[in-house]
Amino acid sequence: MSTQAITHSAQASSEGAPVRRRSASTVKPDENGTLTCDVLIIGSGMGGSTFAHALVNKGLDVLIVERGDFLPRETENWSAEAVFGQGRYRNAEAWLDRDNKPFTPGVFYYVGGNTKFYGAMLPRFREVDFAAVQHAEGIAPAWPIGYAELEPFYCQAEALYKVHGNAGQDPTDPWRSQPYPWPGLQHDAALLPLEAAMKRAGLSPFVMPAAVDYGSDRACVLCSTCDGYPCLLEAKGDAEVSALRPALQGGARLLVGTKIDALLTSDDGKRVTEARGMKDGKPVRILARRIALACGAVNSAALLLRSRTARHPNGLGNSSDQLGRNYMVHNSTFMIAVDPRRTNPVKFQKTLALNDWYSAGRDNAFPLGNVQMLGKIREPMISPMRPWIPKIVSRFITGHSVDLYLTSEDIPTPDNRIEYDAVRDAIKVHWTPNNLGAHEQLVERTTDIMKKAGYPLVLTERMGIATNSHQCGTAVMGTDPANSVVDRNCKMHDLDNVWIVDSSSFPSSAAVNPALTIAANALRVAANFH
Repeated sequence: MSTQAITHSAQASSEGAPVRRRSASTVKPDENGTLTCDVLIIGSGMGGSTFAHALVNKGLDVLIVERGDFLPRETENWSAEAVFGQGRYRNAEAWLDRDNKPFTPGVFYYVGGNTKFYGAMLPRFREVDFAAVQHAEGIAPAWPIGYAELEPFYCQAEALYKVHGNAGQDPTDPWRSQPYPWPGLQHDAALLPLEAAMKRAGLSPFVMPAAVDYGSDRACVLCSTCDGYPCLLEAKGDAEVSALRPALQGGARLLVGTKIDALLTSDDGKRVTEARGMKDGKPVRILARRIALACGAVNSAALLLRSRTARHPNGLGNSSDQLGRNYMVHNSTFMIAVDPRRTNPVKFQKTLALNDWYSAGRDNAFPLGNVQMLGKIREPMISPMRPWIPKIVSRFITGHSVDLYLTSEDIPTPDNRIEYDAVRDAIKVHWTPNNLGAHEQLVERTTDIMKKAGYPLVLTERMGIATNSHQCGTAVMGTDPANSVVDRNCKMHDLDNVWIVDSSSFPSSAAVNPALTIAANALRVAANFH
């Protein structure tokens, strides 16, 4: 895209009110507050939008319901101060921790869900991630499906989201039946010395797979406002742009600004007959033959728990007592490596990654995890975490740093769980991090690498309960209804017409970004949806 086109886009969205994209397929309830459909999809994030995209060719009347609205296109999309300092787009309600202390979760209610703000890195889970994996503090359980079953749908998802990547660079790369649809991005020149230093240390840095619409005459300009920001140019492969809009063009319908509060069942408790919620302060009823939940692992579980009935006293579909349990969010650490002697002029920083310690090996008895670059950290991003640091100091640090995100797998446990507190009408998160010893080793090894690469000052911040963009596991997939919530095709064991197509069904979390696996699994479920 030309500079003139970028300028025009920014000017168009800054004159008067923000631009909110509407679609001819956006619908409203009738005068009685009622809508009907063949398939109701609750949530328009990665799982819901991808599932809708796959269903439109099946001749079904598909309705997607999103509790949020369209995210406005405005120049503030590109402002670190607006996005991070002011929290301009944060719109989630407070959740409670186990001690009933409120916190603001890192989720966003917009058309496209959290993908409007994600870093657009779409790796596959490793082939080993679908088997039982021994970790330092427990076992990550096997999935009831293997990598081979999901692999064709990984290919479809990569094509849908225009993933750029290079096969064979990552030492843990799983096999693939098709090449990446687009070649991998090139590292920003500012990252080349770090890449060289990692190679001298005997490591195998690689270019991460990225969902951006980049190339000749394409929209992406590889700017510094991608990871954590909405894309003003709509060049990031988010769920709205990549999957939902084509689904709407194919005949699906979208209802925005509608929060579903309860699912009602038939008298025998075997089917969900309708969803009830609120839009603009008025009640809404949606009658559907089949339901797919894609609200995110926390909100999908909370909706089912909130919808308990006499036949489902512990929450809909919870005869196993596993609904809401096994909550996983990864062990994650922000790392800011500073060289006070030189500034970092990088723009698109989020390309470089390491998986040398992803699995157990010669130098580590147990898996440690993944290291990847963050989008460039700016002062407004760290001031909320360290308000006592003068902003002039924060600006100096971030102007002289490279920024990394370290991820280790956490182990599913029944005590890490989601509850619905009916008294407070709030979601409650019970979460105690585990497998931290491995994560600390990952931090130590990466710190050592960065210091040897010429960054003498290394600052770290481990993420807490509010950092839950990688949430999964609250409605685990399995073949035995006694210890799982959904079957291998993600249909709920206890209900004849309800599926879950977000990350709730994941038996383990692996140690890489889950978004592509959510999309691939949604495509797999859709292929078996009759």
